[in-house]
Amino acid sequence: MKKSELLNGYLKSVQDKQVLEQLDSEKTIHLSGVTGSAVTIIVATCFNESERAFIFILNDKEEAAYFHNDLEQLIPEKDLLFYPGSYRRPYQIEETDNANVLMRAEVLNRLSSRRKPSCIVTYADAIFEKVITKKELTKNTLKLTIGEEIGIDFLNETLFEYGFDYADFVVEPGQFSIRGGIVDVFSFSSEHPYRIEFFGDEVESIRNFNINTQLSILEVKKLNIIPNVENKEMMENRVPFMDYLGDTASIWIKDQELCQGQLDKL
Repeated sequence: MKKSELLNGYLKSVQDKQVLEQLDSEKTIHLSGVTGSAVTIIVATCFNESERAFIFILNDKEEAAYFHNDLEQLIPEKDLLFYPGSYRRPYQIEETDNANVLMRAEVLNRLSSRRKPSCIVTYADAIFEKVITKKELTKNTLKLTIGEEIGIDFLNETLFEYGFDYADFVVEPGQFSIRGGIVDVFSFSSEHPYRIEFFGDEVESIRNFNINTQLSILEVKKLNIIPNVENKEMMENRVPFMDYLGDTASIWIKDQELCQGQLDKL
């Protein structure tokens, strides 16, 4: 059986229709007696039929990672995001993990944009950390579009203001390099770095590329460059992660009492 047939078949079930009706009525509901991959199927069918952002709070990082892996089979990759804690080890706030910071920035960027709502998987440790405000995120986001006149010198100064480091070759988020009319920059909101080519002061092309091979992956028309949003010295105003969700998001919690206990402990 194909995945599409499985989801379409479940969409016609009485149970799924009841869940969708309850979500639309913005009531608090409790699902019980659901085992195995049934939860994943319910989630995928509801998300595909909804215009809401879905936030899933699992009991810990490992459980969240497994759940995210299951959802990858049923939800388009572009709509599914993982929101981890920024620290290498719990409570060690001086040791942030760049890979985790990148994923967190990608989620905040998606939630603050007007694109289709996402399906976000997370856990208590991650949502406990306060984040940059939407206003500060917008203020510290540099938007580039093909055909725009901006100039390499201006881009160079802005990246330094954002806390980016100059390097001969970009290999990790927070770095940029300039060679003639080409600027390579690794934004904290992207999995791959981007190569921006200029013709004079005009942005001629933007494309992301593979770090190891230096080969282009995909050409895009516009790019948002975001600095390290977990830099507490740079971003002073912090708000709870839930402020990004708005009033229409659906929040799914694996174990509400356990989650509350973990947040209280943190």
